[in-house]
Amino acid sequence: MANESQQQPESLKSARTAVGRIPGRGRYDREEVYRILDAGFVCHVGFSIDGQPFVIPTSYWRKEDSLYFHGSTASRMLSNLAAGAPVCVTVTHVDGLVLARSAYHHSINYRSVVILGQAVPVLDEREKVAALEAFVNSMVPGRWHDIREPNAGELKATEVLKVSIQEASAKIRTGPPLDDPEDIELGVWAGVIPLAESAGLAISAPDLRPGIKMPPAVANYKPRSAPDSATR
Repeated sequence: MANESQQQPESLKSARTAVGRIPGRGRYDREEVYRILDAGFVCHVGFSIDGQPFVIPTSYWRKEDSLYFHGSTASRMLSNLAAGAPVCVTVTHVDGLVLARSAYHHSINYRSVVILGQAVPVLDEREKVAALEAFVNSMVPGRWHDIREPNAGELKATEVLKVSIQEASAKIRTGPPLDDPEDIELGVWAGVIPLAESAGLAISAPDLRPGIKMPPAVANYKPRSAPDSATR
């Protein structure tokens, strides 16, 4: 989706992002973290206001080594983050339901990312427009060139924040259920139900003027590819 930075540290691991529970599932290289981020549309943003924690789902996108999200300038979440409140951003994809022979070993195959840091408001107008262009194009490649760009009033009403991806971890579970040896002899089916994102046929807006053709990128839209982690 975005051009990668030419100089990247080998690992995003820190004492705060190190995976504690089943550490073998942890991943810290940028390539893996970015692959998981670029496959998604919705993140959960965690922050605290006066000791009260909040976790808010919102759309996001990545541009180079930063994760972005946006909303109204009146947003309580955005205004508090812009003021310097620490932030935790998580992204999760569910790839399969893992059905074991025992209740204890039922699980889910997944890919997730946790990013820690601070959100910085994008104040430069050209940078803000470029960030919003990346957002639109992250939904459908090339979409920005088909639409009207935001006007001055819309830009003023929109807050764009970015979080530098410097402290992060990915965690991935793949494969079959891990039953206890004594349970394998039980007469119970065990395995994985793969789950994958799918896209239906695009539906034109009811007020679309006659004669306007659906762009090829929309008509031929395919879901973002996911690794075959539900079955391997």
